[in-house]
Amino acid sequence: MPSRNPGVITQDWEPVVIHKSRPKGQDLRDPKAVNQALRSGAPIQTIKKFDAGSNKKAAPVVSVKKLEEGTEPAALDRVSSDVRQAIQKARLAKKLSQADLAKRINERPQVVQEYENGKAVPNQAVLSKMERVLEVKLRGKVGK
Repeated sequence: MPSRNPGVITQDWEPVVIHKSRPKGQDLRDPKAVNQALRSGAPIQTIKKFDAGSNKKAAPVVSVKKLEEGTEPAALDRVSSDVRQAIQKARLAKKLSQADLAKRINERPQVVQEYENGKAVPNQAVLSKMERVLEVKLRGKVGK
């Protein structure tokens, strides 16, 4: 067996000091942490957020353009009645439900429902998909 040198034992390592990390903001707002701070007598800061917890509605914002014109902006165009009826007739002729048509054109069923009720703002891409599936002309002049 090798023998040990009976000399002085020295340490080559430097001491490492570990500090606790500061608590995060979310942890400080935790009700348990607040109650513990109250019990221990630590100072607690409360900040009222601006307009927090109120149900007040902001005053309506009026644009400068609207004030200059003095008139209401024009309403958006809706689907015309002849297009609505053409969609309904073609869909029923193909024996499709609104959900089936929506699935085939890759849209939500509410989109088809809005087009048939006349509430939708016409979108050329959606009308094009409906024309392709229903094989009916929905856009442009019928005579051309």
